[in-house]
Amino acid sequence: MNLSLQEGEALINDVLNDLPDLGATQVVVFAPTYLHLPAAAAAVRGTRGVHVAAQNCHQETSGAYTGEISAAMLKAAGVEYVIVGHSERREYNNEHDSLLAKKVNAALNEGLQVIFCCGESLEVRDADTQNQFVGEQIQAGLFHLDAAALQHVAIAYEPIWAIGTGRTASSQQAQDMHAHIRSVLAGRYGQDVADNTSILYGGSCKPSNAAELFACPDVDGGLIGGASLKAADFLGIIRPMVEARK
Repeated sequence: MNLSLQEGEALINDVLNDLPDLGATQVVVFAPTYLHLPAAAAAVRGTRGVHVAAQNCHQETSGAYTGEISAAMLKAAGVEYVIVGHSERREYNNEHDSLLAKKVNAALNEGLQVIFCCGESLEVRDADTQNQFVGEQIQAGLFHLDAAALQHVAIAYEPIWAIGTGRTASSQQAQDMHAHIRSVLAGRYGQDVADNTSILYGGSCKPSNAAELFACPDVDGGLIGGASLKAADFLGIIRPMVEARK
């Protein structure tokens, strides 16, 4: 919940004006507030590899859900991606696993790409049960999908325990969890599907550590928060991503 409409448009234009050439399988996705989505979709239209995501969608197609936005409405506004299950939505809006599975279905049914978030709290990390916890989130939110549907899903790992706690996640901890997530997917869908699923890091990725993170074999990209609010910082993350995956 940042930036005015004018500030958001300026940010996107500043990034596009200095965007490096993206590889054939590389994408940059802007995920502004609902209010900005039509303008953002218009701004990126025609730019190869650049797309727009909504930060959330409702699980129903329509109805008496005041204040909510359906996947069909997002698609009509030019949106191509939607984030489902962000840690803040899980915490502040009590979004549980069974609800998120419905949101995944709603988005996929409209032809949207899903960025599915998972991650553990400090309590879970300190109990050393993070692998089981994150695996269960993925199973509950995604395992009802077949392999064809999963091709339209990226997974974003958020180390909630390292956000605002004074503790930081190392690149090795990120790699370890990403490798575990890939193994969970391989157990359900096979190694080929797991290897072709993008797993994004949703920790504190910034220009100073982006190259180190993206050098990890199982870190395919990032779900960027505060560092995406300034064009120079966001570009400072995009460039090493492009270089790491050439």
